[in-house]
Order: sequence, then structure tokens, then C-alpha cells
Amino acid sequence: MFENRPTSRASTRPAPVQRRGVERVQAILDAAEALLAEQGYAAATLKAMGERAGIPLASVYHYFGDRSQVEAELAQQHLRELDARIGAVLESAPGTLAGVCDAVIDLYLAYFREHPSFAALWYAGRNSTLGELASTFDVTQAARLWRYLVDRELIRSDTPMLAVELAFEAGDRLFDVAFRKTPTGDDDTIAQARRLVSVYLASFATEA
Repeated sequence: MFENRPTSRASTRPAPVQRRGVERVQAILDAAEALLAEQGYAAATLKAMGERAGIPLASVYHYFGDRSQVEAELAQQHLRELDARIGAVLESAPGTLAGVCDAVIDLYLAYFREHPSFAALWYAGRNSTLGELASTFDVTQAARLWRYLVDRELIRSDTPMLAVELAFEAGDRLFDVAFRKTPTGDDDTIAQARRLVSVYLASFATEA
């Protein structure tokens, strides 16, 4: 559902065609993941990635023009996986509005805790390129959830899609606060995010 589309010139790069090139690109991405998870966003420089991967810095620049291209590639990989998991969760979500909200929030929380590299990138490294990716992803997922909730009559059919988009935006901002407080996401802040999103969407619920 979420398409892998470049969102800016900074996120585009020529795709390697030789096997060695593909392997080197993956080695750089793996090094970036490890540095983000172990040392945080500031440590994940192109120089450090090259040293971690055992690739000369000049060769790193051959595959990635700057750090933002590495970040965009990593983010797109994670967003494709997150998109698939959201689809799976919605297939088995509880049949109540509160249950669906909890299921989606639980999924996001579990994914960021499972992938601390993505949390570091997504929240500490939110540059303009990642901001475009985040906006596109949130709007796409909000539209998906809006259709899901309307089709199952969990919210009124006249509920504007904007309402669900705002719920995603609010949730994302509070997750940002939670993961800036602690690398695993502050539980109290997550609880408030859960409350804010569920109570807000409940104002659009169908009559029992």
C-alpha cells in the first residue's frame, strides 16, 4: 500500500547494477542501522558508516551522495515493513474503536522498540526529506484507517478523513516526545498519546 517513491532529489540515487555494488550498498545500510541503534543519530556519519562497513569513504560517496540519501533509503525500508504490519494488525483487530486504536498504537510502540535504529532516525534525525516521507506515510495510513473504521461502522460515515489524519499527526508528535525522553519510549507519554487519540476519535463514533 505504501509505495517506495523518492520524495526529493536528496533521496534519489543511481541503483547499483553489479553484485558487488549491491552488497556494498547493503553493507553501508547495515552499518548505519548499527550505529543508530548503538550510538545514536549524531554518531551515524558517512565516515563512521564507511569505517563500520570496511568501505573507503570515497566509495561510500559513490553510492550515496550524502547522509540524507542513506537515511531516506533506511526509512523507506522500515516504512514498507511497518505498512505490511499495519495491514496484518487491522485484519485481526478487535471489533471496537478503542480496540483498534490500542492495536495500532501497540504496533507502532513495539516496532520502534524492536528497531531502536529507526526510532533514532525517525525522531532525532527528522530532516526535510524524512519529514516528507513521514507526512506521506501518515496521510496514507490515515486514509486506510478511515476507510477501515467507516466500513465497520466504528465511526460515522460523515466523519472527515481529516479527523483521522489529525489523530495520526497528534500520535506522531507524542511518540516524538516519548522517544526523546527515553530510547525505549516513555510509558507515561505513550499512555497520554493513547488517551488523546482514542478519546478524540470516539467523538466521531457511531451510536451504540
